[in-house]
Amino acid sequence: MTDFTTDMPRRRVNKRGAEFLVYFSLIFVLAIPFATGSWLLDVFRKQTLNLHGPLARAWAEADRITPILFSA
Repeated sequence: MTDFTTDMPRRRVNKRGAEFLVYFSLIFVLAIPFATGSWLLDVFRKQTLNLHGPLARAWAEADRITPILFSA
């Protein structure tokens, strides 16, 4: 019989508290206009809409920048 109690996955602790969410929200809102501008430039350059949209780009930027602020 196999013992599954020794290899139980550890529960991941979410380090994203209220302060993280406040900073993330501010960075996300500020990144939307810049992400929209870069998305429009990419649409005109590449002549396709098969790209990540401005909200996805702003979310990625906020998700990249916010942990950097908290690591310092």
